[in-house]
Amino acid sequence: MLRSHSASSLTGSLIASLWLACAATAAHAEPMAEVHALAQKEQQPLLDTLRDLVSIESGSKDFEGLNLIAGRVADQLKQIGGTVEILQPTDIYRLDDTPEKIGPAVHAVFKGTGAKKIMLIAHMDTVYLKGMLKDQPFRIDGDKAYGLGIADDKQGVALILHTVAMLQKLNFKDYGTLTVLTNGDEEISSPGWRSTITKFAADQDVVFSFEGGGTDGTLRLATSGIGSAYLTVTGKSSHAGARPEGGINALYELSHQVLQMKDLSKPEQGLKLNWTVSKAGTNRNVIPAEATAQADARALKVSDFDELEKALQDKIKNRLLPDSKVELKFEVRRPPLEANDASRRVAAYGKTIYGEIGMPLKVDEKATGGGTDAAFAALKAKGAVVEGMGLSGFGAHSNDAEYVKLDTIVPRLYLTTRMIMDLSTGKLK
Repeated sequence: MLRSHSASSLTGSLIASLWLACAATAAHAEPMAEVHALAQKEQQPLLDTLRDLVSIESGSKDFEGLNLIAGRVADQLKQIGGTVEILQPTDIYRLDDTPEKIGPAVHAVFKGTGAKKIMLIAHMDTVYLKGMLKDQPFRIDGDKAYGLGIADDKQGVALILHTVAMLQKLNFKDYGTLTVLTNGDEEISSPGWRSTITKFAADQDVVFSFEGGGTDGTLRLATSGIGSAYLTVTGKSSHAGARPEGGINALYELSHQVLQMKDLSKPEQGLKLNWTVSKAGTNRNVIPAEATAQADARALKVSDFDELEKALQDKIKNRLLPDSKVELKFEVRRPPLEANDASRRVAAYGKTIYGEIGMPLKVDEKATGGGTDAAFAALKAKGAVVEGMGLSGFGAHSNDAEYVKLDTIVPRLYLTTRMIMDLSTGKLK
């Protein structure tokens, strides 16, 4: 009987332990009620902010509009307790199409009681020209909110503002610092703020970038790098009929250069170079004295652009016409974002958080589409950089169909708030 009783006790203990383990797992799978409830309450305030942001036209070259939206964002960050400053660019990386003036950035820091450093980034500028807003003002239609720049990237700015507001309402300050940076030149390759993004991101434990999550909310750990090559050939003009031998045909030299550079792509490693624009000559009967060409370059690794530029410079040494002058300029418009182990861990934890609210979360480690400011953040970052934290939507750069999905507001607020909380308290390592 004693043996039987012991066996029974052991069985009972095992059952109890299993039950407790299952209960703990089930509890973990449930959303944190207070955070989730607050995210639901925050949806309408976020939409109110989004309406205000969309109503301010802020094209990348609209200096007046960019100052206006920067003031609006700065005021809201001050209201929720940040140390805020509106910055003007001082270190401008001049690209071929960089305008004379660059819009401001808003920088805010929230100091906590912990050790972790977390940074949230988004951009305030759009691709649209002043006056276009009247054709697509902010409106809600069914399960979507429409408006110029709403998906790219005013939703990202609004999501940051209300994530920080939620943390304040929860009285959560276990982070070391929470840094917010919203810039006004992303759509023109961030010539004024790329160096600032890189500098501020260098010592962060995590950088979350709030470009949209596409149509399905995918987090992105890698993005393509974008480069441009500019080829300029200088020759000598002469009469094409009476004395062609007296000229140096820049078009001939340009054609030679483009043809010898046509095979520099390496598709197997994601490096692409395609010559896309060219111009030569002024009149049919004049030997052209100047010719130019432009190429689009894409890469998946930062080092690939360095190697490509070296190959291009080596190529121009071989000239068809020795007396011609050939110059090549290469611009890194945006470096690639490369996935690393830290970003993989953070994104995997995001899947767990989404699981608490019964939703799947896709994570893409392969670069697709264009580059973003997350790549500048990652250049010297010691920690994770995760892109695509914004709302799901569609129609970016479209003047008749840009929208965000309303049913992604609460999940994204919950995801971002929880990730900041759990990173700060050591649950997300």
